[in-house]
Amino acid sequence: MLQSLINLLYPTLCNGCDALLLEYEDTICTRCRHDLPFTQHYRNPGNETAQKFYGRLPLEHASSLVYFHKDGMVQELIHNLKYRKQQSVGRVMGGLYAPLLKQVPELATVTDIIPVPLHPRRLRERGYNQVTEFGLALSAGMQVPYTDDILLRETYTKTQTKKGREKRAAGVGSAFGIRNADVHTGKHFLLIDDVITTGATLEACGKLLLEIPGARLSIVTIAYAQS
Repeated sequence: MLQSLINLLYPTLCNGCDALLLEYEDTICTRCRHDLPFTQHYRNPGNETAQKFYGRLPLEHASSLVYFHKDGMVQELIHNLKYRKQQSVGRVMGGLYAPLLKQVPELATVTDIIPVPLHPRRLRERGYNQVTEFGLALSAGMQVPYTDDILLRETYTKTQTKKGREKRAAGVGSAFGIRNADVHTGKHFLLIDDVITTGATLEACGKLLLEIPGARLSIVTIAYAQS
């Protein structure tokens, strides 16, 4: 009775469409889950996410779970995750993707799941890294450690959202650093982020990780932004 009263006073809404969630629904309603624009990238080695990095990074695998369209449902989900403290969106999306990624042979050797880091100032402002729950869900589903203390963001930069590839690359090229590289020799890193647009941030992070002797790299994001 108490829970029913709480639900009445503070209803739990879908992060995709703002509909009232039913008792058995979690974060995203059944209809929105059914309508998610899945990319099927994990089935296709030559997918759009992988193509972003041709000639830029040598990757074992690259993929995104869903397509991001302007004013679409995925944009609403990502905005709720990133700016409105709805971290459960990341957990749900990671829970959806982990069993699919387990089917990818190239990811069988992944040793660490690495989030794109936030600068400490940005982390204080936002209160959390928006990819943490996504990464933890992947970690649980893929049975691979989530490691958030290898990559560091050393430079505070303004949001890159509205910048093109060249300006993004200039803005993030020297923004990151590596901690204790010598103890991570020979690892296969799965680098994760929320949305891939130009790929400049992931490229900068990936290049640093690949400087570790014997390192291999894969990239996974929640969403792929289509122009």
